[in-house]
Amino acid sequence: MNPTLSPFERFGGESGVRELVDAFYDRMDFEPEFATIRELHPTTLEESRNKLYWFLCGWLGGPNLYVERFGHPRLRARHLPFSIGTLERDQWMACMKRALTDCETEEKLAQWLLQQLFGTADWMRNREG
Repeated sequence: MNPTLSPFERFGGESGVRELVDAFYDRMDFEPEFATIRELHPTTLEESRNKLYWFLCGWLGGPNLYVERFGHPRLRARHLPFSIGTLERDQWMACMKRALTDCETEEKLAQWLLQQLFGTADWMRNREG
């Protein structure tokens, strides 16, 4: 990966991150195999889309849009009300992997992001199974 560009820049800035987030939630919303994680979300995904977009912008090295609105992400604490196990983690990751493919993300960048996100997704698990 180009060390002079942040991951945010490599994704194409705000428009690239928005494209990825929209592809992610489109997959989740319309593909039956992701029904388990879809059920954890509100009926409409607009707020979820925005929150992931705002979070990823800052986390990838762009503007801290999430922090400006809500403060520290406290991801684990914010996800504790939801029952998250291995199935939910794996569905979330599969959905992201497909979104990266949909967006034609360069392979090295996609693999880097999936590796980074897996640790966080695994950490979100709050139950066995």
